[in-house]
Amino acid sequence: MGEERRLTAACRASLPPSIPPAFVVAIQTGLRYSELRLLRWSQVNFLKAHVTVGQSKTAAGTGRVVPLNPRALNELQRWATGVPDRQPNHYVFPAGQIEQGGVYARDPDRPIGSWKTAWATAKRVAQVKARFYDIRHTACTRMLEGGHGLSVVATILGWSPAG
Repeated sequence: MGEERRLTAACRASLPPSIPPAFVVAIQTGLRYSELRLLRWSQVNFLKAHVTVGQSKTAAGTGRVVPLNPRALNELQRWATGVPDRQPNHYVFPAGQIEQGGVYARDPDRPIGSWKTAWATAKRVAQVKARFYDIRHTACTRMLEGGHGLSVVATILGWSPAG
């Protein structure tokens, strides 16, 4: 848990501003990098505390409903309060750039291209060696250790059935 705290703090100190909520949601839900990057507000259901995945790497992953635990839900709610003009078709984690005066301007009609640089910076600051993909492994391990059955975890993570 110490590594997670250090990474969260390091993410909060870096740009783009979407890296902290993306990290928290990823580690709490196990969403794939692209699923998270392409998430739109219409896919987030705050009342039912879940997200519906759009297109996914696997057929089993596309359209699945992923529950949001209190930590992930709170993080998305906090992030949403900073985007009062959001529309259902806008990306949760939009593209953006630093403009003159140090203001980070968002383009809600385009998804963020990558968190690669921000993730590398956060890892360096937190002194942690991990790929963003490793967050998914951590989420899976936590679900299994929390008593969720393998079939439930496979459904949440969108794994293809064994053939």
